[in-house]
Amino acid sequence: MRPELRSRCLSLPFALAALCAFSAPPARGADAAICAEAERQYELIKRDVSGIELNATLFKAVDRGCEPLVRELLSAGAPIDARDRIGAGLLTHAARAGHLVLVDLLLEKGAPIDARNYVGSTALYAAAESDRLAVVRRLLAKGADPKIPGRGDVTPLAAAAFKGNDRIVEVLLAQGVDPNALDKTGKTPIVYAAGLGFTPVVRRLLDAGVDVNARYGNDLTALMWAAGYSDGAGALDAEAVANLLLDRGAQIDAADNRGRTALMIAAETDHANIVELLLKRGADRSLKDKGGKTAADLTTLTAIREKLAATN
Repeated sequence: MRPELRSRCLSLPFALAALCAFSAPPARGADAAICAEAERQYELIKRDVSGIELNATLFKAVDRGCEPLVRELLSAGAPIDARDRIGAGLLTHAARAGHLVLVDLLLEKGAPIDARNYVGSTALYAAAESDRLAVVRRLLAKGADPKIPGRGDVTPLAAAAFKGNDRIVEVLLAQGVDPNALDKTGKTPIVYAAGLGFTPVVRRLLDAGVDVNARYGNDLTALMWAAGYSDGAGALDAEAVANLLLDRGAQIDAADNRGRTALMIAAETDHANIVELLLKRGADRSLKDKGGKTAADLTTLTAIREKLAATN
């Protein structure tokens, strides 16, 4: 079984930040009680507050969406270009949390729009990664560069594709970003979308000119990624992606650098639904990989092996 095809994180470089386990909460206004408590705590220390305490209080206020406190702290001398322990600025925190009012405020106060943290991520990247469509739009309108990649050379477009956010993908493509940009693992946005069953995103990327038969790391195609779809993807979604790719001209019997086809990968990952779909679409069950194995040799499920062994 190929670990890179079974992994929920799809060997993502941005798994380092636990993106695969991260689910951004919906953007909301500041909680009045939380902000009131933050203001009370600041009142207790502000007379003798140190620079470190001031910055820490500011980041907490931004994360919580406490606009009045943020304004007070900036007026008290907290730096607009403050950074946290991984180098992310205030704007990135506001963007990730979806606090549009604070994004506007921080930009108004001079926060650098394209500042990058220590692994390269910008506020726009954080917004795309966290499903913050309104913030993505605002940052782009204010001049954010959509082509700056984040950690591992993953672009904001790829981060949005990984989350299946077709609307953010649409907005970023309209900015002229390259849908074929490779990250350090040899993947592009369509690889993530195909492996996670995000049909609308795959369709949009194909419409943007992505070659349906392009080869990525280990000579894998988007169809192969769909065939070995992630555990986190729905079976029906994966089928929809595979059908879309085949309808758009994907070569059904193309082989990767180990000589394995989409059918072999589906069998190896025990995806009976994709095996059946590929057989119906004309996949050649007799092909062998470089080790001399057929698809039937690679599955652990008797039902799949019998289906593959059956005559047409």
